[in-house]
Amino acid sequence: MIPQYLVDFDLRDIPTVKTDCIVIGSGIAGLFTAIKASEDRRVIMITKKSLMESNTRYAQGGIAAVISDDDSPAYHRQDTLMAGVGLCSSTAVDVLVNEGPEGVHELIRLGTLFDKEDGVLALTQEGAHSHRRILHANGDATGYEIVRALGQQVAEHNNIEVWDDHYVIDLITEDGECVGVLLQQPDGGKLFLQGDATILCSGGAGQLYRYTTNPEVATGDGVAIAYRAGAHIRDMEFIQFHPTALSYPGAPRFLISEAVRGEGAVLRNINGERFMERYHELLELAPRDIVARAIVSQMELTKSTFVYLDITHESAEMVKHRFPTIYETCMSYGLDITSDWIPVAPAAHYMMGGIKTDLNGESNISRLFACGEVSSTGLHGANRLASNSLSEAVVFGRRIIDRVRELPPLGRDVNAVSIQEGRTEASTQAIVERRLKLQKVMVRYAGLRRNEEMLSKGLEELKRQVPIFGASLSKREEYEFANMLTCCLLITESALARQESRGAHYREDYPQRNDEEWRKHLLQTRELGIVEELSDDV
Repeated sequence: MIPQYLVDFDLRDIPTVKTDCIVIGSGIAGLFTAIKASEDRRVIMITKKSLMESNTRYAQGGIAAVISDDDSPAYHRQDTLMAGVGLCSSTAVDVLVNEGPEGVHELIRLGTLFDKEDGVLALTQEGAHSHRRILHANGDATGYEIVRALGQQVAEHNNIEVWDDHYVIDLITEDGECVGVLLQQPDGGKLFLQGDATILCSGGAGQLYRYTTNPEVATGDGVAIAYRAGAHIRDMEFIQFHPTALSYPGAPRFLISEAVRGEGAVLRNINGERFMERYHELLELAPRDIVARAIVSQMELTKSTFVYLDITHESAEMVKHRFPTIYETCMSYGLDITSDWIPVAPAAHYMMGGIKTDLNGESNISRLFACGEVSSTGLHGANRLASNSLSEAVVFGRRIIDRVRELPPLGRDVNAVSIQEGRTEASTQAIVERRLKLQKVMVRYAGLRRNEEMLSKGLEELKRQVPIFGASLSKREEYEFANMLTCCLLITESALARQESRGAHYREDYPQRNDEEWRKHLLQTRELGIVEELSDDV
């Protein structure tokens, strides 16, 4: 069994710092939540790298909200429920579609400069959206612009202290409450940060897979540390693979935004044939899971490692104006997307599951909240609708702080927690090797397409690494590997348990969606293992 804490410690021997609100992570969820909390509270924001490094920074497409007169929350709701294939929380969806527009206007008030056309906010359309409701910035650099604006607000705020290069080892709990976090400082020393509320905004887990659009920091830390602390983890089998990541020698798996297809790009196999009509009536704008599997099928049929994305029929001026980041990045590798087809392949992109929360972002552990990709509000169901993630962070971030304001102060010093497990020395095998092996296992056995034999084999391989939890860990990369392993086990176990295909979870041995038996969630806890929970999607 995975232990509650990764390291031995005695809080009486560790320096303590107190604050009102602890925010872990510096993507849109962390930045926005910290800003809202700082209106009347002292906030310490912890980031394991730097303020500007997060998944949000790399988000291209935009943020979804009902802005135009011909759109409505009812349309946005319908699109979100359809993408989530029967597993969305209808109440969470209602919250998002109705509160999303105000969230966008709040981002604008905080300095975010969204693109405009003729003096009004420019809107585009993405896969599975029925209307143009995607706001973007600098064409295809929406995430970077949001992080820039919010980061500037955070850096200048007297009530927010940013601790770069600090690593959260574990959450400290006492009497069923989260009372703070155990940190490793840049010099390797440990510190106990005590707070009245702890908000996990630590992002996703793309690095569990060999090929991902996510940055190096996306290692699933938040889910793992919350799971160890006793939080309920939900829907971990649903991992979204983005259909179109650049697949080119010498280049990283750079995201080619869904908005490129939204603006008319088509998919072709290596023989130049357009193929999406064989798979879905919405063609290139079908839900991501369908497009991703269609691409893999074509790669297998043509014995290729990629397909092409073709936007050469659009004017060069439009392409450069609308997608400057993609254009410049591809040009740096010798690809001119105005005249060349772009080689693409699917890559791990987004985690639909996470820490189960209520509509105020609160977990089952008192004083512990989760916001953004690390959370499972129920909004995304089995498949996230494009560009709903940035909206979710803002809408639920605001709700979290409203709830935090209702909490009484902790009102006590915490120093009685002590863990002495008598751990063994860690394996000398290089963590970098073990990490790569882990990523390969996940791609091979728990990727885009799964079956019982593959998942069982993958689980067997992963369990060979479990002894690390009994080892004496001291380095950041060791903690990170333990967190990655925890998330890999959760994903593989839940994928094995769900004997159907739904959304981003596709089982070759159970290829059909089965609402009669499987219109429900899978919760995972340290104490009880997997527990089923009925969906409230109507």
